[in-house]
Amino acid sequence: MSKVVIAVDADAAVAGISDGATVLIGGFGAAGQPVELIDALRRSGAGDLTVVSNNAGNGDEGLAALLAAGQVRKIICSYPRQADSWVFDGLYRAGKIELELVPQGNLAERMRAAGAGIGAFFCPTGVGTVLAEGKETRSIDGRDYVLEYPIRGDAALIKAFRADTAGNLVYRKTARNFGPVMATAASVTIAEVTEVVPAGAIDPECVVTPGIFVDRVVAVPEPAAGVAS
Repeated sequence: MSKVVIAVDADAAVAGISDGATVLIGGFGAAGQPVELIDALRRSGAGDLTVVSNNAGNGDEGLAALLAAGQVRKIICSYPRQADSWVFDGLYRAGKIELELVPQGNLAERMRAAGAGIGAFFCPTGVGTVLAEGKETRSIDGRDYVLEYPIRGDAALIKAFRADTAGNLVYRKTARNFGPVMATAASVTIAEVTEVVPAGAIDPECVVTPGIFVDRVVAVPEPAAGVAS
């Protein structure tokens, strides 16, 4: 029997994320970013958070708004700066947020390793750069590697296209990005979806994230055509 909770709204879905939590947040820029869940986390007031995401927010909405609220102590990401990352840029220059820069492939693999129960792994990315300083290195078959450790989250906020009542998820094209690995790497996975359908309505061959990895689901219908989101 499914233990997935179908939340009545985004605020109920994120309830229980506490101060000091590590939160994995899906999205590649705006694609696949669970904006409603992020806004609910901001409204919850949880602070001293460590956020793991591909980037450090865009413009003034979503993840950027969470940073602007002063609720994030540290961000672990691959692309902290871009044309519209002024919120992060200002906080970092003022010494108000900590940054751990991780190459994108390493970021994904470190979360995948957490979900797979892998204790650590050797990777060639970053060898010989400042990103490898203080880390164990090893030469394997004539190539140098650096030891990387898994990234685990207390909670993962991800966005999918559709869920069934058992928590099985399917994604929409590139909005899939980090969602599947984040879902496996967190103690509690919360999915924002466009619609929830009955169990069995999704072809099992199309399921990307099995419901066993999902704890809570909230449906956020897309705005009607011509209506600003």
